[in-house]
Amino acid sequence: MAKPNVLVLRSPGTNCDEETAHAFERAGANPNAVHVNEIISTPKKLNDFQIICVPGGFSFGDDISGGKVLALQLQHNLADALQQFREDGKLILGICNGFQVLLKAQLLVHNEFDGPPATLTWNDSGRYRDCWVHLAIDNELCVFLNDVDRLQLPVAHAEGKFMTRNKQVLDYLEVNHQLAMKYCKPTGPNGHVPFPFNPNGAQANVAGICDETGRVFGLMPHPERFLDKTNHPSWTQPSAIDGLSTGKVIFDNAVSYFK
Repeated sequence: MAKPNVLVLRSPGTNCDEETAHAFERAGANPNAVHVNEIISTPKKLNDFQIICVPGGFSFGDDISGGKVLALQLQHNLADALQQFREDGKLILGICNGFQVLLKAQLLVHNEFDGPPATLTWNDSGRYRDCWVHLAIDNELCVFLNDVDRLQLPVAHAEGKFMTRNKQVLDYLEVNHQLAMKYCKPTGPNGHVPFPFNPNGAQANVAGICDETGRVFGLMPHPERFLDKTNHPSWTQPSAIDGLSTGKVIFDNAVSYFK
């Protein structure tokens, strides 16, 4: 399939849907922004798509907690349809608030650990954090990160601190290569990663994880906000961004998966 159809899932409070659709269009896909209520009323609409993306924003005002209300809607109304979507070999992406939604809807880590296995909670600073971060990639499993080793992307969130229920869950995810994206220092992933390089205090410096198939991926950074070199704060210094991959590579990999 040369041009996969992408469902950009909208809900009240979503505010990155147009940028995300643009990113997929730039990558060669056919994006469609659709409200969650339309999918709930007709779940068979999912059959028209090869990729689902839950974009960033503040779905339902982040009432209760970030992404929780939309996650509950997906669990109660679309659990079977989304499970079939994944079993059909299709892709699901969640960006920032979308990552919160996927994790809390149990689409990334199955609830097999006597309670919610992982969550995204308030930044250690207790404040909204908007900055650029360096990222180290484990591309062993995640389809979206194929042939990617390092990235720089912007983050913008208040509830981005990844935490697992216990060390057993963390070790399980690490061994399975599901901890696909981690914050790191500009010099690389070695050693302790302090604030501000880890902007939220995430456990094990986790910035994004994938499911056990590698086809469902959630990340806190915003790849749709770095599609051109001129989006980078150092774009006027060519030596600073020479050879730097943009966030477009994530969308390119998703589209290439179906070619």
